[in-house]
Amino acid sequence: MPAVNKVLVVGGGLAGAATAILLAQDGVAVDLVEIKPDVAAIGSGITLQGNALRELRRLGVWPRAEAAGYPFDCLGLRAPDGTLLAEIPDVRSGGADLPASMGMPRPVLARILLDRARETGVKIRFGDTVTRLGQDGSGVEVTLASGPVERYDLVVAADGIRSAVRELIGIDVTPRPTGMGIWRAFGPRPASVTHTDLCYGGPSYIAGYTPTGADSLYAFVVEDFRDHSGLTPAERLATMCGLAAAYHGPWDEIRSTLDDPSRVNYTRFETHVVPAPWHRGRVVLVGDAAHSCPPTLAQGGAQALEDAAVLAELLLTRDGVDDDLWAAFTARRHDRARTVVEASNQLGQWLLDHEQGDVPGLVRRIGDLVSQPA
Repeated sequence: MPAVNKVLVVGGGLAGAATAILLAQDGVAVDLVEIKPDVAAIGSGITLQGNALRELRRLGVWPRAEAAGYPFDCLGLRAPDGTLLAEIPDVRSGGADLPASMGMPRPVLARILLDRARETGVKIRFGDTVTRLGQDGSGVEVTLASGPVERYDLVVAADGIRSAVRELIGIDVTPRPTGMGIWRAFGPRPASVTHTDLCYGGPSYIAGYTPTGADSLYAFVVEDFRDHSGLTPAERLATMCGLAAAYHGPWDEIRSTLDDPSRVNYTRFETHVVPAPWHRGRVVLVGDAAHSCPPTLAQGGAQALEDAAVLAELLLTRDGVDDDLWAAFTARRHDRARTVVEASNQLGQWLLDHEQGDVPGLVRRIGDLVSQPA
């Protein structure tokens, strides 16, 4: 018997959808609420390393994801003038039978996971969230913004970096800015782009791009964080293209095709790790609610999926939601996620300090870590 029969998942991103799927496909009744009207309409692209692909296979969506994405096995380093300096083989952290990395449109991945959740019987409600929690030893009474009050054996808070549930259960953790901001744009893929390339130097910290499909990519430029909230969409596009003008090679063709202001967004890098444990009673944090790292190592999505996999495994194989279960979850997830976050922050700090850090060595070290199943 699983440790739970009825679970509420708050948040429909990677961690939330994955947790819901894994529990529901083994017979647990799962409700999922998401405050946004449609998470599958949000975002540009995402890079998924092998350990993330391993979890997509566990979720039963790997064939769909593979068909929608663009797999590759190395990382390119380029000079601002476009010169290819090195191609570093990526660690196949998901196993020899999976690509080392894959890019894909984030909204497409979200839709694949939500479709799979519905197939497994998850009841999904958009535009809703939790406003109140009341716990006792055997369950959680949940009040939703839409009005209903329902009881669950467990609540999984997967509601993102600014988690409202984290605040409701009294965990006072504020993500800190790292000092960097990132421009992202989604556009056509030139034939010359067959893997992620990172350009260091020039007026920005990083100018890079990742193929996300046969005909698409997402491009990004990392700079000192600035408040661009007053810019119009057209001005945002012009600002990103202006920064990217210092970079050449494939960037010249990429820049010429970035013409849709609605596909450009800007966010600042933030980071946090909630100290162990990540639960309070029968409410547990996963994904960005528990930890967030800048995208410098492209491990945010993978760590969210790993949280879901470990939590679901324990809930499905233990007899009850008890101290032993939470100790096992903490042992398998806290230090591993913290190490990834710290490494992502280390890479960013090297860039901020203009230091020549061992980027290939750091990438390999994290690749070796995440090659071991969570």
